[in-house]
Amino acid sequence: MNLNMNSVESVVAQIQGLSGDIIELTQLSSFLKQSEELLHTESSRLAPLLNELDPSIHSLGYLYILDACTSVPVLKEQVNEIVLSISKFINFCAAEQIRLAPDKFISVCKRLKDQVMLLQDPMRGVAPMLTALRKLRSSSEHLTTLHPDYLLLCLLSKCYKSGLSILEDDIFEVEQPRDLLLYCYYGGIICIGQKQYPKALELLHNVVTAPMSIISAIAVEAYKKYILVSLVHLGQFSTSFPKYTSSAAQRNLKNFSQPYLELVNSYSTGRISELETFVQANKDKFESDKNLGLVKQVVSSMYKRNIQRLTQTYLTLSLQDIANTVQLNSPKEAEMHVLQMIQDGEIYATINQKDGMVRFLEDPEQYRTCEMIERIDSSIRRAMTLSKKLTTMNELMSCDLSYLGKAGKEQKRFDFDDFDNVPSKFNI
Repeated sequence: MNLNMNSVESVVAQIQGLSGDIIELTQLSSFLKQSEELLHTESSRLAPLLNELDPSIHSLGYLYILDACTSVPVLKEQVNEIVLSISKFINFCAAEQIRLAPDKFISVCKRLKDQVMLLQDPMRGVAPMLTALRKLRSSSEHLTTLHPDYLLLCLLSKCYKSGLSILEDDIFEVEQPRDLLLYCYYGGIICIGQKQYPKALELLHNVVTAPMSIISAIAVEAYKKYILVSLVHLGQFSTSFPKYTSSAAQRNLKNFSQPYLELVNSYSTGRISELETFVQANKDKFESDKNLGLVKQVVSSMYKRNIQRLTQTYLTLSLQDIANTVQLNSPKEAEMHVLQMIQDGEIYATINQKDGMVRFLEDPEQYRTCEMIERIDSSIRRAMTLSKKLTTMNELMSCDLSYLGKAGKEQKRFDFDDFDNVPSKFNI
């Protein structure tokens, strides 16, 4: 192989000649690494050379040149062109080639994210970034450093359903711990936006209980949202941590979240007026944390909890009595709450419009419909698949000397009962 690197034209020639099989691509990869200094020196004149390459055939070489082109400061009028160029490359590049230079591919994709945010148009980055992470990852179990960037773009553009598309994947392979924390944190917020509270709790729980030597801002913000979602979805929150939670988290998270823990105490009284007074007094704090909307959902959920308590005591009750008991303004407002809860499957009841009476019913689900059987069967099959995966991982870890040395020191810390039940997608 001729390693003449006197001109960028010779680099293009090598790219065109060595983009065939894996042997050629390995040679090209070595050549391009040696040519990096030249490419960055000549970055201002590289853009036209991209027209001589096919991103689907010459993906590896195209990536090196595109990386050099976009590594220099970009003028405002060039931003749109850069976004188009990177998006085109992501859509057409060959996954097996860009995986030979993953760091460069990640850098280029992160520049796309930066540029669409500069344009204040994050939606333009959603589809390309999803394509990019799917091409970069080795399997659906692989969490790449692009996952958090993709979820952030989904959040900023309010494309919550697009974000959900990768949150159902079971993750077993992580490159950087921070990527997992951000993935779970952003994913939790997306699930909150879609009112998928069990999944939100699962993701936020992962952040709060993740191993950490020092407290992180991500964990603090996740803990605050974890408290609020627990109140909205479960109507309660336990301030005790599982024993496997890092000592840094156990020591510090509560100190950074005092207003939220006080909110838990106020919520537990069941008195709506007291809760509303507390929220109003701490409104600025919740708003500065960008959690005021979720706090308002907590207040609203107290009405639901109080109505649910009534179903445990009464068979029938008038809308006026419900309004008086749970401190609603009118029977009409009570009716709206009851109807919404019936629609959401939170209570089972009928309303007699003629006399304004509500009749509370038992759960009609008999767990014998085809749909329910399919859901149970799907959950069992998924649990079996995960069990096999965990068994394989356990066997691999049991042979890892560094892990065994660490585990030997820690084994007395935990008992089986120390591991709590995390809301998961197995719930049916």
